[in-house]
Order: sequence, then C-alpha cells, then structure tokens
Amino acid sequence: MTRVVVIILGLLVSLSTLAQYNGPAVETCRAYAKREMEREGTKAKDVVIERDTYLLLERYTRKLGNQFVSSILRGNGAVVLENAPSAELGFICLLADDKRALFFEWVPRVDASAFAQCTRDGSVREKPRPCLELLLQIAESDLMTASAQRFQDARERDHGSGQEKAAERFRKSNDEWKQYRDAECARRREDAPQGMAPEDYQLACMIDLTRRRSLDVR
Repeated sequence: MTRVVVIILGLLVSLSTLAQYNGPAVETCRAYAKREMEREGTKAKDVVIERDTYLLLERYTRKLGNQFVSSILRGNGAVVLENAPSAELGFICLLADDKRALFFEWVPRVDASAFAQCTRDGSVREKPRPCLELLLQIAESDLMTASAQRFQDARERDHGSGQEKAAERFRKSNDEWKQYRDAECARRREDAPQGMAPEDYQLACMIDLTRRRSLDVR
C-alpha cells in the first residue's frame, strides 16, 4: 500500500493541469473511503471531504500497472469520531471515472485545524473546551520534547566552543515565541465565529501555533 502511495505522489508531481473540482467524484471517493473503513473495522461516525481550494482533480488517463486510471482526486478531509477529536488528514483517490473509485488513501496533514477537530462531531461541538484542552496538552508536550532535543544540541555546541551563546539564543527564541503566541491568540479571540466562545477560539489558536512551532523546532 505504501509503495502505491509513493508511486501516486510521483505521478502528481508530473501532472501540470490542476483545477479546483466540485463534481461527482468527490462523493464517489468519500463513499469508497467509508466502505474501506467499514471493511477494515475502523469505527468512525463519518468521513468528510473538504470542498475548498485544495480539492483538485488531475486528469491522468493512463494505466497504473494493469488498471486504467482516468483521474486522481486529492485534497483535505477528516475522519469524524464520536465523542473525540476528529482526525484531520489529506487524501489521494484514484478513479476509473467520476463514478468509480479504485483506491483511496489517507495521508498526513501538517496544517490540521484544532477548531475543526473539536467541532465536527455534534457531541463535542456543544462543549469543545475539554477537547481543546486535551489537544493543547498534547501539542505542548510534543513541543517540549522537540525543544529538549534542540536545547541539548545547543548545549553541545556551547561545550565545544567554551561559551553559552547557542543555549541562550535558544532560550530567548522560545521566550519570545511564547509571548508572540499568547498575544496573537488573544487578538484572534475577537474573531471567534458565531456560536463559539471567544476563550475556546483562543485555545484553538494556541494549539495551531504550538503545533507549527514544533515543526519549526524539529
């Protein structure tokens, strides 16, 4: 399965015609993904495919092995779980035509939205605070782990030079980043969508920025 995904990703790089898509292949791929999860025994409440600017259909019209593939649909989506944060993912779907899917694979997504994770399922949406607090705890733990490794790298560089400049610069960077995160998310709370408490929207912002910082630190 992983080898197939690598081949597909290589094909995507070579395709030059991209167009935002909103036709029947979206529902075809979504239904196929749901059937695959049921077959594998994955317990999920629903599968969502985002109809946004990232949803693209590339016309391929060639064979992949012995199978004719007319097009490749890719974009972002989610697996909605009951009483839990949703799994926000990207996907790749191969189609024989717009009504027949051949293959569907979820792929990692680095820009997953904490707000979306805690609002897709109705039971979580009513009281998103525990969901958001859990995600923030996980995000900060991941950041602490990544930062500890980078701080150790800085200490080793300092040990070689006989100074403490690298470690001090890393501390300063962390302190100033945290000040930025807290100030930026305090600002964004004013943009909370209707029906969501500003405090919850602020928490979602803190999760997103903390996740991004973890990627930067790594």
